[in-house]
Amino acid sequence: MKKSRCQVYFVGAGPGDPELITVKGRKCIQNADLVLYTGSLVPKEIVSCAREDAEVMDSSSMTLTETHSMIVEAVSSGAMVARVHTGDPSLYGAVKEQMVLLDRENIPYEVIPGVTVAFAGAAKARISFTLPEVTQTLIFARMGGRTPVPERERLRSLAAHRCSLAIYLSAGNPAKMVEELLAGGYPEDTPVFVGYRVGWPDELAFFSTLSGLVQDVTNASITRQAVFLVLPGQEDASFSRLYDPRFSHGFRKRTG
Repeated sequence: MKKSRCQVYFVGAGPGDPELITVKGRKCIQNADLVLYTGSLVPKEIVSCAREDAEVMDSSSMTLTETHSMIVEAVSSGAMVARVHTGDPSLYGAVKEQMVLLDRENIPYEVIPGVTVAFAGAAKARISFTLPEVTQTLIFARMGGRTPVPERERLRSLAAHRCSLAIYLSAGNPAKMVEELLAGGYPEDTPVFVGYRVGWPDELAFFSTLSGLVQDVTNASITRQAVFLVLPGQEDASFSRLYDPRFSHGFRKRTG
């Protein structure tokens, strides 16, 4: 990866598996002079590819002001910075506030996307979020907590769509989550995939249902760092028309 005029890169590190970072993201870390990562969410193995002479800092205990000051100091000295975020920077990553500060100082930056945990969880569960004629929509959501959510985005309102849901940052109150989903219209037997620290050595991954979710999460002692995939219609056997011999498109004529 060649250095460009841009000196600051927000890098999506993926969910935890060191092999699920993009090639571009890894090259950025390898070339950076300063690597800032949140050790509570990003495994150290992700940044172990940094140069021996690079400064690698765990920002878990740092404030926004402190991380910004480090970035500005590095940029002022001509250094390249890799700000490493868990999953993808665009989802629940507190990246906007960092960008605002950089914009104020006219410091250019780029974003390198990453694999978000919902997709790693779906791969682990071997499911498809979208099912022909069943659900064609996936909603990313979270419960309100220390960080509130708008009233119109409460889970019970989103649940009314009865589509696939990926629920982040909500493991602390599974009973309330289930209450909201049931109130929104999901049946009690709706499958839910639980992914705890997906991609980490201590990951837990299992299926439950809305009716059994609270007990299953409690039994597994999960209180944080879990994603919940609400998966209506998974028992449906409807197939896509894409490979149906009776369906023609620009690359294949109808044969049935």
